[in-house]
Amino acid sequence: MTGILIDVTRLVHRFRAGRLPTGVDRVSLAYIRHYSPNARAVLRYKGGKFVFRHAESSALFDWLLALGANGGPLPTIYKGLVTGCLAQRVAGSFLFNTGHSGLESDAYVAMLQQQQVRPIFMVHDLIPITHPQFCRAGEQAKHLARLRNAVRVASGIVCNSQATLKALEYLCHDQRWTLPPTMGALLAPDLPRAVPSARPVAQAYFVFVSTIEPRKNHVMILRVWQMLAAQWGKSAPRLIIIGQRGWDYGEVTDMLEASGVLKRLVTEVDACSDAQLVNYLQHAQALLFPSFTEGFGMPVAEALAHGVPVIASDLPVFREFAGPIPEYLSLGGTDLGEALWATAIADYALPGSARRTAQMARMAAYVAPTWTGHFAQVDAWLAELAQSEVRRA
Repeated sequence: MTGILIDVTRLVHRFRAGRLPTGVDRVSLAYIRHYSPNARAVLRYKGGKFVFRHAESSALFDWLLALGANGGPLPTIYKGLVTGCLAQRVAGSFLFNTGHSGLESDAYVAMLQQQQVRPIFMVHDLIPITHPQFCRAGEQAKHLARLRNAVRVASGIVCNSQATLKALEYLCHDQRWTLPPTMGALLAPDLPRAVPSARPVAQAYFVFVSTIEPRKNHVMILRVWQMLAAQWGKSAPRLIIIGQRGWDYGEVTDMLEASGVLKRLVTEVDACSDAQLVNYLQHAQALLFPSFTEGFGMPVAEALAHGVPVIASDLPVFREFAGPIPEYLSLGGTDLGEALWATAIADYALPGSARRTAQMARMAAYVAPTWTGHFAQVDAWLAELAQSEVRRA
């Protein structure tokens, strides 16, 4: 296969700032893990694009795969920037950008065209375009620019699900854009397997794993917990919210601060290692995931892979990779949606819950997506792209 370049700009900036990896970051890390033995790193810095040599690339990849924890990357980065100024043969190489990073910039697109690389972009979702009400102001236009540029310059686009691919096809039809070669390949959970350790919470509890932002619907779940507290009193189940605060989370924190009941029943965990997350999952009654919309929804896949029941909103992408296994609930109108969720959670909290037992039985047939399967699809597709371009030449 032709040379492989991996744009690591997003990861370097995030990890140097001490940020924990998001779902998008974990996908990027999986691509580094798979391709790094034969790949070179690309870092965009002050308007330039620097292609590291193999030695500096290997060191930088190792640092990223350690989540920025094994010493400082600065000597490697500085050396890579210096040697990256030298003329290097990159024309014809596949360049992976798996994090949407820089795609809104026409200058970035011009740079890719000038260096004659073959860009492969990962599209994670179209949410800022299809659901702008859940995103920051201006994000709709920015994401539209990203996808316009991706479609214009890409040699190929990988989508994280058929649901995302279908949304991209609809957008291209609506905008009258010509879609380049595309494929949908499901992502894979990669939390470590572990024997459960000490139970982190004595009482029955549920976990909600997500960045705190309006799209994830934390406010509804907190209202549900107020209902459960009114019905159950001190014996109400606990809720563990695991995730960093994203944006527009004020209503969530206001509710937690203003309510003594919620303070007693709800715990917010904003920093959690993979081992801690696995332990929280393995002892939980269920994972809750009431999101309004998703491109994939990695916590759902992670929970099912660890044999943990899931109560989730009924989204097409969940049906795509989880089938009929989770307990799907409509968000419906506010009162109806909250009542449905409160009833299900109350049942799952009971010893010997019939609904929970039924989902555990359904889970016996679950086969989780794997990165091996993902990359088998992507590698075969890349080989086809390379051959088709050879034939055209």
